[in-house]
Amino acid sequence: MSIIIKILGTGCPKCKQTTSVVEEVIRENSIEATIEKVEDIMEIMKYNVMSTPALVIDEEITIKGRVPTKAEVLELLKN
Repeated sequence: MSIIIKILGTGCPKCKQTTSVVEEVIRENSIEATIEKVEDIMEIMKYNVMSTPALVIDEEITIKGRVPTKAEVLELLKN
């Protein structure tokens, strides 16, 4: 079953960096996942997130307001 990952952010440098980190982890570990970028502010607000970037894995907010490390992303995706 594929994991659905959403990256919430308006396209700022930290949001782009978060996307890069997540893409690298998926590629390097052959993880089956779909990445969706959510840039619409109204959609982001539905998650009740006030600071971006935010990482949502299978509809659960896991990290918000900072760029995660590759190790953090890998740990979250393994669970």
